[in-house]
Amino acid sequence: MPRHLATGHLRIVSLAPNATSILCALGARSSLVGVTRWCADVAPVNHLPKFGDCWKLESIPRILKLKPDLVIGSVPFKAETLGKLLEQPVRFLALNPRSLFDIEVDIRVVAGLVGRDSAAARVIAKMRKGLAKIRLKSRGKKRLRVYCEAWPNPRITSPPWVAELAAIGGAEFVGTPGARILEEDVAAANPDLIILAWAATGDRAKSEKCYQVAAWKEVAAIKNRRVFVIKDELLNTPAPILTRGARQLAKVLSISKRQIMRQP
Repeated sequence: MPRHLATGHLRIVSLAPNATSILCALGARSSLVGVTRWCADVAPVNHLPKFGDCWKLESIPRILKLKPDLVIGSVPFKAETLGKLLEQPVRFLALNPRSLFDIEVDIRVVAGLVGRDSAAARVIAKMRKGLAKIRLKSRGKKRLRVYCEAWPNPRITSPPWVAELAAIGGAEFVGTPGARILEEDVAAANPDLIILAWAATGDRAKSEKCYQVAAWKEVAAIKNRRVFVIKDELLNTPAPILTRGARQLAKVLSISKRQIMRQP
């Protein structure tokens, strides 16, 4: 048995920013020997070799050269890319969380692999405490309708855990989480504010484009110029970093509530 396995120190290539974020939060960054190019947005891993992801993977031989004991991936994925990876003599773990509960499960699973069970308990407790603080502040206040968008063409709503964060922050999520939505359906819901967190764009989502949508001219969020951009990685990474995203979301909700209260 290789020495690193005998000592419980896995060599991990992470093709999933959420896995990388979780490992770093657990204090297991040293287990990482390679990451996807998107991971540097959520964790201090710029020094590591970088690859594509489960959608587009440039070089499987480069990954194998690192002699990983485990490759971790997540959605979105391309069947052809994943198929080629699964043909290789390396263990593969797929993460596909849909809720805050699922994210906690992933934290515990990853922690178990690297021998960090007690760290997982601390990380989860910290997340719960942060979210509970947000929930307490929003309790009893006016609930706003919020449309959160993960992609503009076709329009796709933010993932299910964002709907949970919206509820924690005192808002009603417009549409089915993580699904396509028609502009007409957004207009019919008449959201009080719009949040843009477009995948793989950081904070470069273009809020001005919302004001040009013909179907949205009478939407409250548009008429009152309440379109906000939140960094993609803060809302779309199902990992401990979500607590920061929840605080950003709660902040814009609070700003919008104060504006509405001042309206005649």
